[in-house]
Amino acid sequence: MKRIFLSAIIGGLALSSCTSDDTPNPEVNTIEIPENYTFQRDNSSTVDYNGQTTRLQMSAELLEKFTDFDNASEDLLLNMFSNENSPFEDISLNESSKSVKSKIAASTQYFSANTVESSEIKNDFASYISDQFTTVKDNKDVLAEAGIAGQIAQDASVRYVNEKGLELNQAFAKGLIGGLLADQILNNYLSQLVLDEADNRVNNDAKLLEEGELYTTMEHKWDEAYGYLYGDPSIPTANPNSILNESDDRLLFSYLGQVDADEDFTGLAEGTFEAFKTGRAAIVAGDYQMRDEQIAIIRKNLSTVIAVRAVHYLQGGKSSLAEDNKGAAFHELSEGFGFIYSLRFTNNPDSDMPYISKEKVNVFKEQLLEGNGFWDVSPETLDSISNDIATAFGFSVADAAE
Repeated sequence: MKRIFLSAIIGGLALSSCTSDDTPNPEVNTIEIPENYTFQRDNSSTVDYNGQTTRLQMSAELLEKFTDFDNASEDLLLNMFSNENSPFEDISLNESSKSVKSKIAASTQYFSANTVESSEIKNDFASYISDQFTTVKDNKDVLAEAGIAGQIAQDASVRYVNEKGLELNQAFAKGLIGGLLADQILNNYLSQLVLDEADNRVNNDAKLLEEGELYTTMEHKWDEAYGYLYGDPSIPTANPNSILNESDDRLLFSYLGQVDADEDFTGLAEGTFEAFKTGRAAIVAGDYQMRDEQIAIIRKNLSTVIAVRAVHYLQGGKSSLAEDNKGAAFHELSEGFGFIYSLRFTNNPDSDMPYISKEKVNVFKEQLLEGNGFWDVSPETLDSISNDIATAFGFSVADAAE
C-alpha cells in the first residue's frame, strides 16, 4: 500500500495566511515559502544550527571508535560522550562546550520534570560503551555463543556481540537516533514549551532579534530542530534531499532517505523538508497556526521513520534466523533493538505523547533480551512486537519489511 507523505503546502510558494485563534501578524498577508531552506534578513542568512552540527560530528567520531579495540578505550569513548579531557581528533570539537551526553533524553517536553528517567537513559548509553570495552573487548577473539560475548561472522564481516547476541555499537547508534535527535527535534525545539516560551511570540511579531544576531529566538529554535536532522556537514545546506542516501550522515537523515526509498513510504522525505521550510516561513510571517500544522507533519514523519526501521530490522532478523545465519540475524536484531529503544522518543501529534508508551517499549526490550537474548528469541516474539509497532503507527508489517 503506497503512501504519500506530503505537506499540505506544496501547491505553491506563497500562501495566504488564515485567521484562527492563533491570529497571524496582521501586517502580513502571505507566507513566502522559499524553494530551499534559505532565510535572510538585511541580505544575510538568519539560519544558524552550528551547535547541532557539532553534536552530529561528535557522534560520528564516537561511533567510528566503537569497535576500534586496538586504538580506543572505555575512558576515551566515555570522554567523547561527555566531551571531557580533549578526546576528539577534530580539535574544534574539543574546544566546544557542547557534548552528546548533555542532550540525551533532555527535551523540555518529556524530561524537564522527569530527571530520574533522563539519568537512567544517559546511564544506558554509558553502559553500552563500558560493556563494549570490558566484556566484549575481553572476548573479541572468542567465538560468541549463548551466554558468552565474542565475535560472530556475517559473511566476510566480523561482528562483536555481548552475551545476549547484541551488538552494543548498533544499540548505541540507533538508540541515539531517538534519545538525542528525535527527542531534541520533536520534543524540545518544536515543542510549544520552547517555541512559545516567555515572550517569544510577542518578540517574534515585533522582530526583536537576539543580541548580536540576525534572528529572533523563535526562528533560532526552529533552525536548531532543523539542524539535528540536516546538520551533518556533508548534507547540502540549500536542498538536503538532493543527496538522500548519499551523505556521510549515518543517523536520522540517512534513515529518512532509506525509508523514503521504499515505495510504501514515498514522499516522506519531501514532505518533511517542505514542512520544515513552511514552518520556518510561517514563523517569519507570524502565522503560528500554520507553524503548528507543520510541526504535526514533522512529528508524524520522523516518528514513522523510527517505527518502520524497527519493524524492518526485526523482520530481517527473523528471516536470517530461519536461514541459520546468526551473524546477519544478530546484526539486524541489534539495529532493531536500537530503533525500539528510540520509540520512547517519538511524538504522536494527536496526543503529544509517544506513539508507544515507555512501559511497552521496556516490555519489547525485555522480550528480545530474555534468557539468552537473540540466541533464543522466537519468530513469534519478533512477529508480535512487529505487529504491535505497525498497528500503533498505522502501517502493515509487510510495508516495513521490504
